[in-house]
Amino acid sequence: MDIVRYDPSLKEEWDSFVLRSNNGTMFHLQGFLEYHAPGKFPFHHLLFYKNGELRAVLPGGLDKLMIYESPAGASYGSFVVDDIKFHDTLEIIDSFENYCWTKGIREVYLTSAPFIYQQELSHNLEYALLYRGFVYQRHYISHVIRLNEKDDVLKSFQKTTRNIIRQSFRQNALSIEESDCFDEFYPILVENKQKHGAKPTHTLKELRELSNLLGDRVRLLLVRHKGKAIGGIVTFHCNDAVLLCFYIAMLYEYQHLRPIYRSMYEIITWAKKQGYKFLDTGVSQDTRDENPMTPSLDLIFFKEKFNSRGILRSTFWKKLK
Repeated sequence: MDIVRYDPSLKEEWDSFVLRSNNGTMFHLQGFLEYHAPGKFPFHHLLFYKNGELRAVLPGGLDKLMIYESPAGASYGSFVVDDIKFHDTLEIIDSFENYCWTKGIREVYLTSAPFIYQQELSHNLEYALLYRGFVYQRHYISHVIRLNEKDDVLKSFQKTTRNIIRQSFRQNALSIEESDCFDEFYPILVENKQKHGAKPTHTLKELRELSNLLGDRVRLLLVRHKGKAIGGIVTFHCNDAVLLCFYIAMLYEYQHLRPIYRSMYEIITWAKKQGYKFLDTGVSQDTRDENPMTPSLDLIFFKEKFNSRGILRSTFWKKLK
């Protein structure tokens, strides 16, 4: 198997492969990764060919300590493959490990998208990595909502949540709109993150750039009260199977109007109509704790009100030298 390091002339081939793959996401696209300023990340993306046919791609970065990490500058990384057989998966991993030895790479970290992002469910890749000596370095927990066509959205929620949303409609105090007014949403997001001792992953400029670069793949649902923006949700179209809620925020002085409950109902209803299989509400970690795996119990409790379930986002690690 031949391994080729990515250069911009391969962008169309790379992105076309990701879009038709079994487990690729928006975060694996060069069209997404190129929004980063040149030099911000030590990118070292790889393409895997067999008999001239592209069989896998691996976005990632290689730092000065010769540690390879995938993803770099994204939420999900690791190998993107078609719905391939197990022996093909082993061949890809073995060829990558040989490449690492020849380049002097000392350690490898791989964080793939959770299994629900696959078009055809398979643990071939995970098992092959474990078989070849990779171990789990850490786990995060995400909470996802299964979007069953036959289910009534409101009826799937907990009783108190249903009552809150019905009351929201009766009060008619909120308006929900699809918007490109990121400048109105971003201060709300910053305030929310500060409350939990964190910062947004993206700057306002980066969020606008992503929206311009990826078009309909980035969507802002804005909640207004008497014309004023008081909350919203930014979603990423990761692939045809999963819509990801990347940012959820509100102004706490309007908490009594429950803008997040209403916007969650609206985004779930919309995602179901669009044919997504799952809505991923993101990781549920306590960012204030020294242990990155510590769960945020309050956040999990909130997400479970919308009939969500916990799934793992795992990172594999192997020390080579």
